[in-house]
Amino acid sequence: MQIKILTSNSTLPVLNALIPAYEKSSGNTVTISADSAKAMVVRIRGGETGDVLVLGNGAVKELTEAGFINGATRRGFARAIVGVGVRSGTPHPDISSVDAFRKTLLAARAIAHTVHGASGMYIPTLIEKLGITAEMKAKTVTRPGGYIGKVVVAGEADIALQQIPELLAVTGLDCVGPVPDAVQKSFETSIALLNSSTQAAAAQAIADFFASPLNTPLFREKGLEHVTQ
Repeated sequence: MQIKILTSNSTLPVLNALIPAYEKSSGNTVTISADSAKAMVVRIRGGETGDVLVLGNGAVKELTEAGFINGATRRGFARAIVGVGVRSGTPHPDISSVDAFRKTLLAARAIAHTVHGASGMYIPTLIEKLGITAEMKAKTVTRPGGYIGKVVVAGEADIALQQIPELLAVTGLDCVGPVPDAVQKSFETSIALLNSSTQAAAAQAIADFFASPLNTPLFREKGLEHVTQ
């Protein structure tokens, strides 16, 4: 039996890490389709089908109300926060306080974030909170979605701002750490069954497998807090 999971880029690394053990224990195979959260919602509304959805709480709520998800199957999956990434081998900037973080961004040649990803949509607000919107406008590099750390590794920017699991997924990028608490934001994802699934029992079984406390260390390794309720 093949199970299809629809998800966003922030949870793709941990799902990729979890699936081999599930496939070995169940005999089922799993395919994953991933995109930015905003793009995935559009794809589902456009007719893309699957068995299991792992997306941000807001997107899950929207799709439940629109009739694409069985709301009774929804449960927590993970929580992530925003971090700072730099190319491996370069000095780690000071982000220990709001003032230090502000000075680090102002001193950067360029910073990078996504436009449609959950954290990417938050970054302009973060910069506004720091009071440096005008100063950063000319040196901000954006991409619609994906792992923005690749832009930094390629030398197009000095600093990547994105959810920590997405920074950790990029080879050649160091995650310096989380942004200061005063400008931090957490993003929680949920898992639920799609109404388009024709194999609800198997879909529920993989959701239960992901929720096992035995997987908590793996979530932590991938930069996520494991949420099971």
